[in-house]
Amino acid sequence: MTDLLELRDQIDEIDREIVRLFEERMDICKQVAEYKIANGKKVLDRAREIEKLKVLGNLAHNEFNRHGVQELFQQIMSMSRKLQYQLLAEEGVSGSLPFTCIDQIDRKHCRVVYQGVEGAYQHQAALKYFGEDVNIFHMDSWRGCMEAIKEGMADYAVLPIENSSAGEVSDIYDLLEEYENYIVGEQILEINHALLGLPGAKLSDIRTVYSHPQALMQCSVYLEQQHGWKQVKMANTAMAAKKVAEDQDKTQAAIGSVAAAEHHGLKVLKMPVNHNRLNATRFIIITNRKMYEKDAKKVSICFELPHTSGSLYNILAHIIYNDLNMCKIESRPIPERNWEYHFFVDFEGNLNDSAVKNAVRGIMEEAVNFKILGNY
Repeated sequence: MTDLLELRDQIDEIDREIVRLFEERMDICKQVAEYKIANGKKVLDRAREIEKLKVLGNLAHNEFNRHGVQELFQQIMSMSRKLQYQLLAEEGVSGSLPFTCIDQIDRKHCRVVYQGVEGAYQHQAALKYFGEDVNIFHMDSWRGCMEAIKEGMADYAVLPIENSSAGEVSDIYDLLEEYENYIVGEQILEINHALLGLPGAKLSDIRTVYSHPQALMQCSVYLEQQHGWKQVKMANTAMAAKKVAEDQDKTQAAIGSVAAAEHHGLKVLKMPVNHNRLNATRFIIITNRKMYEKDAKKVSICFELPHTSGSLYNILAHIIYNDLNMCKIESRPIPERNWEYHFFVDFEGNLNDSAVKNAVRGIMEEAVNFKILGNY
């Protein structure tokens, strides 16, 4: 029987040859890139890659090796494309990204919209980001806010995108994909929910609780302990507080903020009622202009992918290869197309960074319906 060390020596020799051949192949790929630059050709030729993978797979002598060869060469081809994208960027052929860099957002001379009524968490986030004196108004729905930005009624909108307890606000992702509006900032707001009732009401009086679905979810542990309480979903927490104040029914309560209680003349029956004491919501600042502040540190993108094996892996490889840190990935189903998805990805960086440009250009070439959602 061949000694194990001898077998490892043979593998080492083969590996050295593989590295030599890989570098030789990459040198030729560089020449291919130079040809494409000179002749205005695209980097990705999907039809040729598919055909070549089929031919290479057929060179293997069994089914296991056929799959292995195809997977290996998919990665080699991916590395080749990334090299070509870098060379295109160095030559200035890839062009600039369609976003304007600004020193900073003018937070004083602008008009801001949020969803809900005064006292809502979105209202508080808007005041925290833009200041107490900002020109501000509200709409009944998130879509209404997006329309207000689109039509120029407001310069900025403040919308919730993620909660540390309840997760993403999925409807906002759908609206970001649908509208040509862009993220230019974010505001994280600590959320401490209170149970709000009428003056004179006691906990023993409560039979019905109103609030936004996510707020009810964030307080589910407490609510499940209150046997017999009916939970009713509202558009937001401040509207729930407003309803309790208007109905003047001491059996009703709302889950919302202390600010909402003060605004609507309610009293705090219990606080906090959310089970996660580190509960926080991330709000995004939206505009209809393609711009970013010069010190922006996070890029958000969305895209669709071909429904093929390894497509997501190959796209995310552009982020890894350019040494960028991915912060988040979410998916949303595409209407009318079963089992196909929009992907939403956040990663660290600035659109002026060469690594970000390379990653974005590579993803843009290979994904479907790619969109930069913002840099902030």
